[in-house]
Amino acid sequence: MAESYEDSSDVERLYEYGERLNESKDKSQHASDYEAILKLAKEGSIKVKQLSAQLIPKFFKFFPSFSQDALDRQFDLCIDEELGVRVQAIRGLPFFCKDNPEHLSKIVDVLGQLLGQLLPAGENVERDAVHKALMTLLRQDIKTSLTVLFKYIGNPDEPSIEESIREKVLCFIRDKVFPLKAELLKPQEQMERHITDLVKKSLQDVTGAEFKMFIDFLRSLSLFGQNAPVERVQELVEIIEGQADLDAQFN
Repeated sequence: MAESYEDSSDVERLYEYGERLNESKDKSQHASDYEAILKLAKEGSIKVKQLSAQLIPKFFKFFPSFSQDALDRQFDLCIDEELGVRVQAIRGLPFFCKDNPEHLSKIVDVLGQLLGQLLPAGENVERDAVHKALMTLLRQDIKTSLTVLFKYIGNPDEPSIEESIREKVLCFIRDKVFPLKAELLKPQEQMERHITDLVKKSLQDVTGAEFKMFIDFLRSLSLFGQNAPVERVQELVEIIEGQADLDAQFN
């Protein structure tokens, strides 16, 4: 009974803080309310954490002095033991970048790690939340987002990357990004060039099947299409020749 009453009281306080911040024209005058939200997110019940996971990103841009504390608190909620808290916190991550794009690289990095930590037989709702958050950030800044994600695939500068993270990020790029290349890779020529460079770097450490997947993808780009200049075709040939010892099928 005591726990239930305390939980209800904390939820009511959060709603009060949220309403006051919503209605205020100068939200910076209510820094104490935002600080209280951060504190409750750390100490509260499941309901309190879920509500905090919505309020922290919603008012994030108004309190730059709390930016690191707010991000740390949201990241903690993303790995909470309760599924409902994790999902709500993950859904809130893209909102940190909407008006503060300087945090996008870090948020994409965290989502990549969360993607790698998902269990194969885990909750679909959690996986969907991670996928949707990543797609939102890819649409906001495709170049930065892809650069961060590709570091998990085949980067010799990051030899300590766990295989489970690598595989899941690779599957995400294959299944979610590649099919939407016409929509996502804009401006087209610039972004096709960028993703080609990322792929070439990743090819230093791939399996035969992965290599074929990447080459098929590059061939689908207008950069290497039917009307591509000779030097582009030669570039593709050199990429294949550079990996020719992988498997006889690439002879």
